[in-house]
Amino acid sequence: MPGLLHKNVLEAAELDRKPIPWCVQADATPGSAGRLAQVKVWKREFAAQNRIAYVRTPDSVTVSATEPVAMELGQWDGAPMASGTYAAKWREVAGAWVIEAEVFVTLG
Repeated sequence: MPGLLHKNVLEAAELDRKPIPWCVQADATPGSAGRLAQVKVWKREFAAQNRIAYVRTPDSVTVSATEPVAMELGQWDGAPMASGTYAAKWREVAGAWVIEAEVFVTLG
């Protein structure tokens, strides 16, 4: 299911063993850094003793009735550092859901 896999990867902080399910052509726009820079930030933060837990809370996930895609909208929280909203476009490829595009907006 879109959203659930990504949330579990971030909470488990297993970026080396379970890469974020981005498709090859993924367009990811984190709240304040580029995609590769953001993965480095997550790795550094997850290695810290008092690490920040990023939580994605989907408000809605809409699966297309005509195409193998879904749209996820929700809130993210990296308290006490930052929080905001996000949108993720998922695509089912060979039976697995992968992120095709993702935008995070840092609002607080």
